[in-house]
Amino acid sequence: MDMSANVFAAVPDPIDGALIRAIQQGLPLVPRPYAVIAGEVGISETEVMTRLSRLIDRGAIKRFGVVVRHRELGYRANAMVVWALPENRVAGIGRRIARFPFVTLSYRRLPRPPAWPYNLFTMIHGRDRTSVLEQLEQIKECLGLADTGCAVLFSARRFRQRGARYDATRHSEATNLCYPLELPDLKSASGNNLACAF
Repeated sequence: MDMSANVFAAVPDPIDGALIRAIQQGLPLVPRPYAVIAGEVGISETEVMTRLSRLIDRGAIKRFGVVVRHRELGYRANAMVVWALPENRVAGIGRRIARFPFVTLSYRRLPRPPAWPYNLFTMIHGRDRTSVLEQLEQIKECLGLADTGCAVLFSARRFRQRGARYDATRHSEATNLCYPLELPDLKSASGNNLACAF
């Protein structure tokens, strides 16, 4: 789950703040997860769904989805493909790469030249390394990127995946609001703490 950087203004209601804190760890794996969350927050199941919809519509929650455990589904080769693109082409190419069905992430990051010139990060999942490399060649061929600098970084280890975390205790004036945790080494091109996703 992805929250906006302006969560201060987007979540003025204490119940909304409690709801966001309750869902940050993920929904419970039960037939009616919203009923469980409702019990934790002290509101009805219908109100949980209504409030979540409103938070999504207002942009306080930017993305609400499932984290898939790819290896359990047989996708054992996972590669982050990083691209060194001209700055004026990152957004357009990032959107086009994101449309490929085997690409699960596509986002901009600041390059760190000269050691790290890459400004677009894309994730490809495949059953084996050969299929991932074939998919990469498909992207390059379809988008005319054969001569574009890129590196393929295959995963050697899987870390626990999770969404954004917010801390309601970081500021003394924070009684019921959620505040983004600082991630200074993950600044996006716009200078905020979130990557620019396509």
